[in-house]
Amino acid sequence: MEEDRAQVAIFALNEKCGDETQKVQRMVKKNRSDKSTSSGAGKIQATTPCTAEAPEQKCSPVLVRQIADSTWEERAICFFFDQYTCSNETGECISHLGFLPSLYALCRDAGEKECSASSSSLRLAVDATALVTLSNEIRESSLIVKARYLYGMALQRLRQALESRTQAVRDETLASVVLLSIFEDITGERNGLASSHTVGLEMLMKLRGMSQFGHAQGRDLFNFAYTHTHTEFLALGDKPRFKTDWIAGLLDSADPVHRLMLLASKVSQIFLESSSLQASAGAEDVGRLVSCMEDAKLVDLDFAAWSQGLPDNWLPLIVYSQTHESLMTYQQISIAAVWNYYRAVRIILLKVILQLRDLLASVVGEFGVYSELLQEEPMILESIQEMITDVCRSIPFAFGHVDAMGNPVPTSLEGKLHIRAFQGYSMVWPLWYISSCGLATPEQSHQVRTVLARVGSTLGIKLALILAGEGEADYIAAAAQGDTIVRDATVV
Repeated sequence: MEEDRAQVAIFALNEKCGDETQKVQRMVKKNRSDKSTSSGAGKIQATTPCTAEAPEQKCSPVLVRQIADSTWEERAICFFFDQYTCSNETGECISHLGFLPSLYALCRDAGEKECSASSSSLRLAVDATALVTLSNEIRESSLIVKARYLYGMALQRLRQALESRTQAVRDETLASVVLLSIFEDITGERNGLASSHTVGLEMLMKLRGMSQFGHAQGRDLFNFAYTHTHTEFLALGDKPRFKTDWIAGLLDSADPVHRLMLLASKVSQIFLESSSLQASAGAEDVGRLVSCMEDAKLVDLDFAAWSQGLPDNWLPLIVYSQTHESLMTYQQISIAAVWNYYRAVRIILLKVILQLRDLLASVVGEFGVYSELLQEEPMILESIQEMITDVCRSIPFAFGHVDAMGNPVPTSLEGKLHIRAFQGYSMVWPLWYISSCGLATPEQSHQVRTVLARVGSTLGIKLALILAGEGEADYIAAAAQGDTIVRDATVV
């Protein structure tokens, strides 16, 4: 039954691609009327070519206009792979689209006649996302026009790929939707806060089924798509369109990330049950309320077990800044991102428990047989505040302004964050939820929203600016000036 729904959803996604293509065509036409494409848009110049072997090298605006032997597209691809891909073979404990450079190379090397719709869609999606990434870095607006054109072309080829089940389940097809969702977040062009590509990611994951776990590339794609969709479901109060029980036996329970993904799935189910109860709870629903609360508490115990059962190299370290401020650091920035995702999802779960507690109290009163269930609010609020505090203590390290021992990292003249774009991108939604959950202090909320604004202004991820509060000039100004985002003098 769910597979039939997936097939129907693929048709709907196909139609969505058509709608998106028309939207992009209108954008391109508008941009071209505002400013014709620069005659220099075919070349990009630099003193030193940016290569995959030099990931630490930045493509700065100062260097970008001196050698004429590489095109905009070549430079953009290099910069994009440097900023948004990371393989665990390079020493990182977590891969972030690490397969993409080799998959893109295969698609690009294929002749146009031999290139399938799925391969062509991926190549175009990567090219579009790379161009808009470089455009944000060097402030070259002419690249945005071409990026939007390629985005529209990618949607057209994706639509063709979705017409065939064989093409729809290929890695290239899912990777295309992944890249288009990143494009949407870089440009800040979501439909409100909801991504227009979330439904496509979810449907394709279901359609691909168990086969996607049979190779590393498929698993990496699934990890990204699953985390992307469930983060949005939980943060925005949406609901998954498919059950995820079928993946329980396919993920590696020894892998901290996989265990956390399974816990997030459980939280989604509890969230759905809670929403149903809050819509129409009465005296006859007391049993369901109690059962849902007990299930939620069991999941919270699983979260506690997750944090206590990690390998030593995943554990946080408490250090002190030069002004004796308590900070939290990790062996890698990617581990900090996972921990902050864990905290955000667990806070969502604890808030659900509080809501169920209030609902139960309204039905049966504060006293009686369920009084024990109603007396845990202070402890839960204390746990939430502790996790919010830990997120805030980890921000200086997570954004590259102190090292693992809490020592300040010299600030660049341009005020750039000392992290790669994917590292900031992976922390955008957890940080936003922390600032918007209603339980952070004003100082904590200001700290988190300021760093979100800086992610948007220095890493070029406009979604972060929107989440920070685009209309609030104080956050944008703080980001532009490199305002402090910890209480002491450590500048982040």
